[in-house]
Amino acid sequence: MDLSQELKQRREQLGVTQEYLAELADVGLRTIKAFESGKANPRLETLTKLSEVLGMELVWSIKKVNP
Repeated sequence: MDLSQELKQRREQLGVTQEYLAELADVGLRTIKAFESGKANPRLETLTKLSEVLGMELVWSIKKVNP
């Protein structure tokens, strides 16, 4: 499952509408709709706000790429 699906699933589990999430996270509704539909990627600042409101933790991993 990709990141946009994870956030959408969590939002739905909590019973939060896109409109209410936008208000709580101080993010534009169009941004949330575009992200959840896979048409856009959020900036780190936006992703941080969304994860905080949804009670999620951002975890970074770095993969070594073989040349």
